[in-house]
Amino acid sequence: MEFFRVRKDIPFMRYTLVLNIISILTFVAAVFFLATRGLHFSVEFTGGTVMEVSTPAAADLTQIRKTVAGLGYSDASVQNFGSSREVLIRLPAKEGMTSAQVSEQVLAELRATQPDIELRRVEFVGPQIGSELAHDGAMALLFVCIGIVIYLWMRFEWKFGVAALVANLHDVVIILGFFAFFQWEFSLTVLAAVLAVLGYSVNESVVVFDRIRENFRKMRGRSVPDIINNALTRVMSRTIITHGSTQLAVLAMLIFGGEALHYFALALTIGILFGIYSSAFVASGLVMWMGVTAADLVKVPKEQVDALP
Repeated sequence: MEFFRVRKDIPFMRYTLVLNIISILTFVAAVFFLATRGLHFSVEFTGGTVMEVSTPAAADLTQIRKTVAGLGYSDASVQNFGSSREVLIRLPAKEGMTSAQVSEQVLAELRATQPDIELRRVEFVGPQIGSELAHDGAMALLFVCIGIVIYLWMRFEWKFGVAALVANLHDVVIILGFFAFFQWEFSLTVLAAVLAVLGYSVNESVVVFDRIRENFRKMRGRSVPDIINNALTRVMSRTIITHGSTQLAVLAMLIFGGEALHYFALALTIGILFGIYSSAFVASGLVMWMGVTAADLVKVPKEQVDALP
């Protein structure tokens, strides 16, 4: 299925150098903000108090957030849990107060406006658990990256594996850079979005690489930039349909998903946009610069190998 078909190849590779210089500058800026400002971790990573409360009717999350913020917990997370009457409140640790004192203070303030509210449970998330989550998340990212390289190395050729790894890390670091610069809350759901972006980006890279390999078989005698330009032009319609459909669903979560899905959808939106860009210009450009040739991808029949002097 295609919305349109471009008859003349678009010279994507002509602009690769300029766009990759911009990518390097963006990547350096993201690393700078990560190093200087750091990520604004949620309660799952930093430790704090988790409260589950219940209301007789559908909970007014906006009012609960306003009440909690009025106590000085501006970074608190308030979201539905299980049903519209169940609410999960995550509160950062407060110096000089125990988890029980924090929960009692918040519950008393909530009952001042909603007397029928009930406390279901209170849990304390310690910093040790948070550090373990951060470590496990980093290991998950590492193993995903290693798996991507191995998969592409076996399916294509090592140059493609390296190019895809650099492009995917480019996407991940830029997402993290956005969260560091704007100090958006980095939670487990955002980490899940980052891992999803990795898989999404590598899928796009595989589609492009398949076209490049196919073109090396069909377009004998053509230059590598021409082969890559043709591959990118041929997948452009498919890319618009696939990514456009995905972004519509993500946009719905971003607009109507509430606070619980806001940063998850935001991370996916950034990842989708940069995933398209990195597959077309970063990954494909690196493959071209590393000198991929038809010999790397097109297997020579055994009869021809035996006939070689």
